[in-house]
Amino acid sequence: MTTDRKEPTYVFTEKQVAEKSELARRFLDTRKRLNENVDKADNFLVKRLYNLDHNTYMDGALTAKSKELMGMVASACLRCDDCISYHAIQCYRLGVTRAEQEEAINVAMVVGGTIVIPHLRRAYELLGELYSA
Repeated sequence: MTTDRKEPTYVFTEKQVAEKSELARRFLDTRKRLNENVDKADNFLVKRLYNLDHNTYMDGALTAKSKELMGMVASACLRCDDCISYHAIQCYRLGVTRAEQEEAINVAMVVGGTIVIPHLRRAYELLGELYSA
């Protein structure tokens, strides 16, 4: 069975996110700079993986919001702060509420155990900046 995939509709641009949060701005700037280095290598396998990653998070049978929340949970369980930040920013851009993000992180803490708590703390700091009035 094939499901049509489409680009998600973002509520916020990366620029708007960067203007809202210093933590997000630093993360996005660093990610962009590092990706430019990777792009220069013109590595076929990396391009394929990036394409697979991009297509995985498109709207399909599951919404992009649901997939980004799942990505955040998996990232927290794997204890990857960069990945947690990426998914938290994408969730914010897609209009996911802070309460929804916190609940997803709670799932990660239950699945991953107390080792996830330091990552939860850093995620909450980012969420605090993103969702501040």
